[in-house]
Amino acid sequence: MIKVKLNNAQFNYDVYQMINLFFLFPDIKFVEENYDFNVNVKEEVIEIQKESKIFKYKINKSYKLKEEVKKAVFLYFSKNTTQELPWGTLIGIRPSKRALELLQKGFSDDAIIADFKEKYIAREDKAKLCIDVAKFERNIVNKDKDNISVYIGMPFCPTRCIYCSFASNPIAKCKNIVEPYLEALSLEIKSISSYIKKKKLNIECVYFGGGTPTSVNDEQFEFIMKCIYEAFTENNNVKEFTVECGRPDSITLVKLKSMKKYGVDRISINPQTMNDDTLKLIGRNHSVKDVFETFDMARKLGFDNINMDLIVGLPGEKISHMTKTCDKIFEIKPDSITIHGMSIKRASRLHENMLNNYKFEIPGQDELNQMYELTVNLSKKLNMEPYYMYRQKNMVGSMENVGYTRPGKEGIYNIQMIEERQTVIALGADAVCKVVFLDENRHERFANIKDVREYIKRVDEMIEKKISLLETLYG
Repeated sequence: MIKVKLNNAQFNYDVYQMINLFFLFPDIKFVEENYDFNVNVKEEVIEIQKESKIFKYKINKSYKLKEEVKKAVFLYFSKNTTQELPWGTLIGIRPSKRALELLQKGFSDDAIIADFKEKYIAREDKAKLCIDVAKFERNIVNKDKDNISVYIGMPFCPTRCIYCSFASNPIAKCKNIVEPYLEALSLEIKSISSYIKKKKLNIECVYFGGGTPTSVNDEQFEFIMKCIYEAFTENNNVKEFTVECGRPDSITLVKLKSMKKYGVDRISINPQTMNDDTLKLIGRNHSVKDVFETFDMARKLGFDNINMDLIVGLPGEKISHMTKTCDKIFEIKPDSITIHGMSIKRASRLHENMLNNYKFEIPGQDELNQMYELTVNLSKKLNMEPYYMYRQKNMVGSMENVGYTRPGKEGIYNIQMIEERQTVIALGADAVCKVVFLDENRHERFANIKDVREYIKRVDEMIEKKISLLETLYG
C-alpha cells in the first residue's frame, strides 16, 4: 500500500492518476498520518516529502493548478523510480485530439511539440506521432451527421486469451446458443436496416468484429454474412466493409470465399505475436506456421487489404521475441498493422492470476521502449505511416496503440470510431452504440446486454431502446 498525505483533497484523483502510472495496480490510500509521501500544494510551490527529503516544484501560473500538481508528482516519481514514461502526464485515451485542435488553430509543428513537452512533459517522438496522426485524420474525420458506421459483434472465440476482458465466450462451451444468438442478431440487423433506410442515412463503414466472427462454423458464418450484406452493403455505396477474422485457426477457405462473395474489402488476421511459446502461454491454439498459411490463402483469393494486430509487452516476451515477430511480419508484408500495448484489464484472467500471485514476467520500461522502437522501424520498412492511435488504462509501460498503413489501406472505421465524430450503430451482445451530436460536440451511448443468453431473450428491448436514442438525433 502507498499512503499519501495531501493538503487539498480536490487533487486526490490527479495525484492518484500519476502514482498509478509508475506502479502496476497500486493500492493507494490518502491518510493524515503514518504516510509514505506528503504532497503539499502551496501558493507558489508544490512540495513532496518522503521522510526527511523534500522535492520542490515551482508552480507555473500559466497552467491550471491541477495540471501543475500532476507535473510535480510525475517529476518526483520519474526522478525517484528512474522510469522513462514517454507520454508524461497525458493520460487521456485520445492524445492526438490535442494535436488536431492545435493544428486547426494554426499552430506549427514545432509549437505543438513545445506545448506537449512543456505542459505534459511528453517526449518529442510522442508529440510528433500525435501530429502525424492528426494530419492523416483531419481530411477523413466525419463532418455530416447523416453519415454513419455500423458495427456487428460476435461474442464467441475459439478460446479466451489470458489478457481478454471482452464478451468473448469460448465457443466449445456455447454451441447450444450459437444458433439462437445468430437468429437474434439477424433480427436486430433487419430492424436497424429498416430504420436506416427509413431515415435515408448514409452508411460509410460496416465493421464485423468481436470476439472472433470466424469462430462459428462455415454454414453459420455464411448465414450471418448474407444477413449483413443484404441489410447494409448491397446497393449501398459503402466505402469500407471490414471483417476482423481474428485467429488463423478459425479462418477457413470457405469463410474467406463467403467474405469475397459478400463484398468484404478489408480483413484483419491477428497473430498478436510470432512466437509459438508465447501463443501457447496466452491461450491461443494457432501457430506461427498457421499465420503464414492463412495469410497466403487470403492473398490467393484476392484480398489486397489485410491488417495484422500485434501486442507489445506480452507475458514472458523479451526484445528477442519482438525482433522475431517484426522479422516474420516483414516477411508476410501485410497492408496495415496495428500495434497494441499490453493492457492488463481487471476483468481478465491475467489480472486475476496476478492478484493470486501467479508470477508473469512482464518486460521492464526500458525494454518496452526498445520493443516499441522495433515496431516503429517495422512500419518504416513496410512503407507505412501512422493513421490512428489511442491509449488505454493500465497499459504496461504507459504506452499506446497505433495503426500504421500503406497509402490507401487505412481503416476508415478505426478513425471514425476513435475520433468520435460519427454515429456508430452497434449490434450484438455487449455492442455499444454511440450517437454523435456534431453541432453540440457531444455523444450519447447505449450498450446492449453483455450476457449472450440475456441478449437473446431481450433483443426486442435492445432494438427499441436503440431506436429511441437514435430518434433524439434523427427523429
